[in-house]
Amino acid sequence: MDRRTPRGNRLGLLIIGLLLTALGAFTVARGAGAFPQSLAPAREPLVNGPVREAFTRYDPWLWWVIAAGGIVLALFGLRWLLVQGRRARLGDIRLASGPGGVTDLHTGGVTDAMAADIRAHPAILGASAAMVGTDTHPEVRVRVVAAESLPMSAIREQLDGVAIPHMRQALETEHIPAVAQVSLEEPPRSRRTVA
Repeated sequence: MDRRTPRGNRLGLLIIGLLLTALGAFTVARGAGAFPQSLAPAREPLVNGPVREAFTRYDPWLWWVIAAGGIVLALFGLRWLLVQGRRARLGDIRLASGPGGVTDLHTGGVTDAMAADIRAHPAILGASAAMVGTDTHPEVRVRVVAAESLPMSAIREQLDGVAIPHMRQALETEHIPAVAQVSLEEPPRSRRTVA
């Protein structure tokens, strides 16, 4: 998630909260009779004669406008859900900056090396890694495909003992959050050729 996502969430929730508060306050005030009877009689239903008349007067296309508004709201909601799960991949990380120059690290090489470290175990069938987050708070996402017979302790040992220490060394940091997604598969059968 980039920094704009939490800011957008707060702004959207603030707007929705203010709208719902205003509607609630209006409903309570109307029910308590705070408005003059000519503007909003407390005992009259909200869907009264003028509202019903508007729906009958603009019958065919008013429903299309309501449907289009519902579709737009649904698309906004879908976009919001997709943004929640999005993690921005990092391209480069600035390791050092000073009067002598800057040191940038291309994350693609580091993640490729990490995946190669993981795949070095003979029972691991495949691995990939990606760095997400920000320059100041990078995180690693790892996908591992291992043979069904491989115990989880061996996968953890390969990650904790080999791949992650090499990653920390490359990034010159003591701590880097890592999430590993492991799937188990039946190893491919070796083919024998007879000459």
